[in-house]
Amino acid sequence: MGCHFHPCSSKVEGDLEFEFPAGSYSLFFRLQLGRPPKGQYKTTQHVHGWNKPVRFQFSVSNGEHATSQHFLNKSRKWQRRHVGDFVIENSYKPTKINFSMTQIDCIHQKGGLALDSVFICPKKLDLVW
Repeated sequence: MGCHFHPCSSKVEGDLEFEFPAGSYSLFFRLQLGRPPKGQYKTTQHVHGWNKPVRFQFSVSNGEHATSQHFLNKSRKWQRRHVGDFVIENSYKPTKINFSMTQIDCIHQKGGLALDSVFICPKKLDLVW
């Protein structure tokens, strides 16, 4: 995964190649505003610049893609942001997925974001979370 942080924009992007069993899958970002894992930010006072929606997207080598936009809240709790769903029809064939999270806002600097992971789970498990 790669990260690009500029005072007025941020972008996290990555890719993976994996042999999925046939089925439907959901892709999520897990992130938090206000308290990274090491506890540098004990309050939300260091959180700034996230008052505009963040765009999450992915594309799959089989041609599927999804884009969603979400506002990030300052709850200091881990948030799951659902990006979209995709279907794998051919079991155990290598599948490449590109994903990204972007916010461009040249008026506000950014601060206080912790990104834990990007995860993919079978869609049927999505209902349990």
